[in-house]
Amino acid sequence: MTEQRHGGDGDGETGAASVDTELVGDEVVTNVARAALFAALIGAFSYVSFPNPVSPNPVTLQVLGVFLAGILLGPIWGSAACGLYLFAGMLGAPVFAGGAAGFGVLIGQTAGYLWSTPLAAFAVGTIVHGGLSLSDPEAVGLARLVGAMVVGTVLIYALGITGMMIVLRLGLEEAVIAGAVAFIPAEALKIAAAVGIVRSSAIAAE
Repeated sequence: MTEQRHGGDGDGETGAASVDTELVGDEVVTNVARAALFAALIGAFSYVSFPNPVSPNPVTLQVLGVFLAGILLGPIWGSAACGLYLFAGMLGAPVFAGGAAGFGVLIGQTAGYLWSTPLAAFAVGTIVHGGLSLSDPEAVGLARLVGAMVVGTVLIYALGITGMMIVLRLGLEEAVIAGAVAFIPAEALKIAAAVGIVRSSAIAAE
């Protein structure tokens, strides 16, 4: 009887381990699927572009998708979504601004903006969630939410300006005006839109 009891306990432990493994596996699959969905969302937002008379780069909604990835998926999976987006574009999917694709875009005049997206999503997610673990973004205060996106914006434009200076051989002042200042009003609207989306999802959940 003792041996049977031990056998039963062992089976229970094995069963529990199997359940835990299955749950962990399901969570990873879910997160990968969500990252892929947000990668597609960022690509879709990139199609919404408008010419900027002060800059050679267009205004797109791409950054809005990056913000939402960091806020709603957290730093790890938000940055993973941006990485999937870049990988898809590099392989030829027309997901960059204006439907552009290919590795050439990733070394062109907008390269700095593109390569900065995983870093920006990671920074936004880390600030919003207070670390690497995913928490409830709907409970985050407005100041923290906006502050996170401001940090993300600074990172994106810092790398974007650097890329423009290298590729287009611009001076710092010219690159800042054409690569950042010209986009400030649009970025403010994207931050406001992201706040509205997060807050409206909280209301809908209630």
